[in-house]
Amino acid sequence: MRGPGRFGPSDYAATARSPGPRVWPVTDVPANAPNHADDHTLARWLAEEAGRRLLHVRAEGLEGRELKDAGDRAAHELLVRLLAEHRPGDAVLSEEGKDDKVRLDSERVWIVDPLDGTREFSEPPRDDWAVHVALWERAADDLTVGAVAQPALGETFATDQAPVVPASTAERVRIAVSRSRPPELVHGLAADLDAELVAMGSAGVKVMSVVRDLTDVYVHAGGQYEWDSAAPVAVARAAGLFTSRIDGTPLRYNQDDVYLPDLVVCRPELADRVLAWIREHPTA
Repeated sequence: MRGPGRFGPSDYAATARSPGPRVWPVTDVPANAPNHADDHTLARWLAEEAGRRLLHVRAEGLEGRELKDAGDRAAHELLVRLLAEHRPGDAVLSEEGKDDKVRLDSERVWIVDPLDGTREFSEPPRDDWAVHVALWERAADDLTVGAVAQPALGETFATDQAPVVPASTAERVRIAVSRSRPPELVHGLAADLDAELVAMGSAGVKVMSVVRDLTDVYVHAGGQYEWDSAAPVAVARAAGLFTSRIDGTPLRYNQDDVYLPDLVVCRPELADRVLAWIREHPTA
C-alpha cells in the first residue's frame, strides 16, 4: 500500500491497456475531491490528479511532439476545470493558458505549470518531469501554498506536509543543472565550491532534488516564468531552504510581467557563499 503522497503508473494500469492512441478526455473529471479541503490539501490533490492524467496520456502510444502537446493540453484542461469547480472565485495563471490580467486585481491566484519538463515527459521511462500547483494570496503578497508532483516517481512534495530536508549525505557540494543547457555561471560557481554538477530535467525536479538531499544547490539564470518556480519555491521554503533571485532579492509572484528569469534554491548554510560568488562574477 502506498503511504500519503504516493501514487504511480500502476494507478492506471487497467485503463492504459486499451488499444491504439487515445487521449483520456477531460470530461472524465475525478470524483474523489476532498470535501471542503483546505488549500494545501487541494493543491496536493490537484497536482496528483493532473499527474495521473499525464501518466495515462503517456501510456496511449503517442510519441514526440504529439505526446508533448497531448500532455500539456490534457493536464491544463483538467487543472483549469477542477479549479473552476472547487475554487470558482480564484484567478488562474497557467503556462498553457491565456494570461487573464484580472488576476492582478484578484485576492487569490493559482499559479500552475500543468507539465514541467515536456521533453523528459516525451522520453519514457524518464521520471524527471513534474506538475506544479501554487497559490498566491494578496493578504500575504506572496505564495502561501504549493505542491509539486513527480508522477513517474510516485511522489508528491507539498506544503500540507512540509518535507524535512535531511542532513547532507555528500562529501562534496552538489549543484543541480539542466541536462541540456546549464547556465555558464554554474561552472565557475562549481569550481569555487569544489562542487559536482548533477544533470536532470525540469525546474521543479531540480528544486525538489535539493529538498530530497540529491543536490545542495540549484542556480538558474537562463530565463523562466512564474509558473516554472512558484510551486517548487513554496515547497522549498516550507522545507526550510533558502530561496531568492540570483542578486539576493526576493522572488515575487503575480506580477504584471510574469517573466522571472533567475533563482537560487539551496541549503541555508550555503546561501551566503553562493550569493557572494555571484555578486563577484556578475557577467559569469
